[in-house]
Amino acid sequence: MKKIGRLDRPDNSGSARMFENPVLEKMSRTHISIPIAMFLGIGTVSFYYAVTITDIPLSVGLAITLVGLLAFTLVEYIMHRYFFHMEPDNKVKDKLQYSVHGVHHDYPKDKDRLAMPPFISAFYAFVFYVVFTLLMNDYALYFLPGFLSGYALYLGVHYIVHAYQPPKNFLKILWVNHAIHHYKDPDVAFGVSSPLWDYILGTMPKRER
Repeated sequence: MKKIGRLDRPDNSGSARMFENPVLEKMSRTHISIPIAMFLGIGTVSFYYAVTITDIPLSVGLAITLVGLLAFTLVEYIMHRYFFHMEPDNKVKDKLQYSVHGVHHDYPKDKDRLAMPPFISAFYAFVFYVVFTLLMNDYALYFLPGFLSGYALYLGVHYIVHAYQPPKNFLKILWVNHAIHHYKDPDVAFGVSSPLWDYILGTMPKRER
C-alpha cells in the first residue's frame, strides 16, 4: 500500500498551507461551483457552435458527446490511479504528488481544495479543446461538451461525497467506495464519479462478509 498523505490526523480536519505568499495561497483555493460552472459553460458554448456551424448530423453529434462523457470517466480513473497515486520515489515526484493529491488525503474535509483553481481549470479546458481539435477537427465541438460535462460531474460528486452523508439508495456505493479509498485502502476505488472502470480493471474494493 502506498503512503499517500503525510500526517497522522485521526479527524482529517483542518487545511494545509501550500504557499507562504498569501496571494498564491488564496489563489490555490476555489469554491467548487466556480470550476463546475466554467466547464458547463464552455461545454454549452462548444455544443452551440457544433450545432450551428458544422454539418455533422445532430444524432451523430449526440453520440460523440456521450463518447466524450465516457472518455472522461476513463481519463479520471487513469489520472487518479497512475498520476495522483504515483510512487513518490524522489523529491520532485514526492512534492508533485503531495501538492496535487496527497494533501487531499491529509485534509479530505477541506472543501476549498476539492478542485483545481479557476485559472488552472480554464487552462485545462483550453488544452482539451486544442488537443481534441487536432485529433477530431469539427467533431471536437461535440466531444468537448461530453468530456467537460464528465469533468463537472466528477467535481460535483467528489464534493458531495465529502460534504454530505451518503443517501439510502443505489448512489451510496460512491460514498462507500470513496471512504474506503481515503480511510482504508488507497490502492482501490479510483473511480469517483463512476465505479465502471474499477469493475472492469479489477480495483473495486473487496466487500467484507
